[in-house]
Amino acid sequence: MRIDQHVLQTFLQEVRLESQSPDDPVVVLHMPNPWELVGTGNYAAVFAHPDYPSLVVKRYAPGRPGWEQEVEVYRKLGETRSFPICYHDGKGYLVLKRINGISLFDCVRFGIPIPPQVIEDVEEALAEARSRGLFPHDVHGKNVLMDQGRGYLIDVSDYYKNIPDSKWKDLRKAYYRIYLPFLKDRGWKIPLWVLDAIRKGYRLYKKGRRLFR
Repeated sequence: MRIDQHVLQTFLQEVRLESQSPDDPVVVLHMPNPWELVGTGNYAAVFAHPDYPSLVVKRYAPGRPGWEQEVEVYRKLGETRSFPICYHDGKGYLVLKRINGISLFDCVRFGIPIPPQVIEDVEEALAEARSRGLFPHDVHGKNVLMDQGRGYLIDVSDYYKNIPDSKWKDLRKAYYRIYLPFLKDRGWKIPLWVLDAIRKGYRLYKKGRRLFR
């Protein structure tokens, strides 16, 4: 599956984004019509074109490395139920299969129940990735999607890093210990500022633990 080369190249020439900090999402300075912004990460942003609803383009910010490693990660993953597929790549960008759904972060934000099946789907997907020689990394509530009660993963850009990362383990623990017994069926909406405070507090907590080891 491919996007028309003229459409793709025009987009790549006109879109402008920058990474102001490796700890914060990139900033999109200009996006040509009729493209739409799907999401942002710390190194790249993801865009979609209305004529190609099943595809997205992931564009890395200037000066941010990693796209070559991400291409290799997708090569190892191949075609799976739980991850996107990389159909095409070039310097600083990838054309990926679009996975629809709502992030677990937004589920909590808008009071949408997350069934245990989603969590177990992610567990199975991560095990599959490990079996293919990858190292799931930076798996958190914004890059796990839920669609029709099933779990899917996006953003595998760090799966080549063979370093410890406990984000998903901690999230899974919080799900079973706090979310499932106290929040799941109450429909409570958690304000964005509360979720951002939790995210930043968690980051400081993890940095503090590394410093005092």
